[in-house]
Amino acid sequence: MGVGFIGLGHMGLPMALNMVRAGTPLLVWNRSRDKAELVAEAGATVASSPAHVLRDSRTVFLMLANGTVIDEVLERGTPRFAQMVAGRTLVHMGTTAASYSERLSEDVTSAGGRYVEAPVSGSRRPAEAGQLVGMVAGPDAAVDAVLPLLTPVCATTVRCGEVPNATRMKLAVNLFLITQVTGLAEAFHFAENNGLDLETFRSVLDSGPTASSVSRIKLEKLVQGDFGVQASIRDVHYNSRLVAEAASRAGVSSPVLDTCRDLFAEAERLGHGDADMVAVLRALEARTETR
Repeated sequence: MGVGFIGLGHMGLPMALNMVRAGTPLLVWNRSRDKAELVAEAGATVASSPAHVLRDSRTVFLMLANGTVIDEVLERGTPRFAQMVAGRTLVHMGTTAASYSERLSEDVTSAGGRYVEAPVSGSRRPAEAGQLVGMVAGPDAAVDAVLPLLTPVCATTVRCGEVPNATRMKLAVNLFLITQVTGLAEAFHFAENNGLDLETFRSVLDSGPTASSVSRIKLEKLVQGDFGVQASIRDVHYNSRLVAEAASRAGVSSPVLDTCRDLFAEAERLGHGDADMVAVLRALEARTETR
């Protein structure tokens, strides 16, 4: 029994491709068949259904949009759920609420399966290059078995202890990422509206102490007006809501994140949901126009 991979979206597709190219015998399923066929061309086998993946795989990676989709795929809440997950290791790589991941872990374990969290930090470009950072939590034996399978996907993997600490870690990382990129977009908006040469602005930032791989990639997109998606406005808005809700449950103040969440919501309402997260610039521009 080999390895399964369910969910071939913006992140899942390059991750699955890297696993196959590294020699992992992968059985894949995706709602739209065309993306599954791309992985098949690299050497994977395409399953007829999620149940097919779970039947024929000992370890199954899930890179799905949210808890609702995960529950649907796993038929959670039905008798078939236990039949599908018993004796399997499920590796949850998407981003959900920590409370959801914790409950899913309990249900998988009760059904006789093993559960590992492995959310990743990074967007499509690092995913294509196999340079993601994996945050992994779960029983030691299960994590030990999963880590080698993540080698083609992640440049770094960090053990985070017990479930749901990997998800909590991902939310903390996302808080920084979201506020960082929003601040960068606001700085770009300020520079542009003060008549600065944007290439010079880019040169200064790229050469200074605040530069990072994220700032360089996103600033390049802003200067070029390139909103081609790496991490979409819609996905970042969803993630910002998860972080804000987690902060609220923990009684933690998150005023900067809350402002960013509102800006991403505005950008989505303005019709930019499928654009890259730097399109939060459009929400800043709209606010400027109404001043």
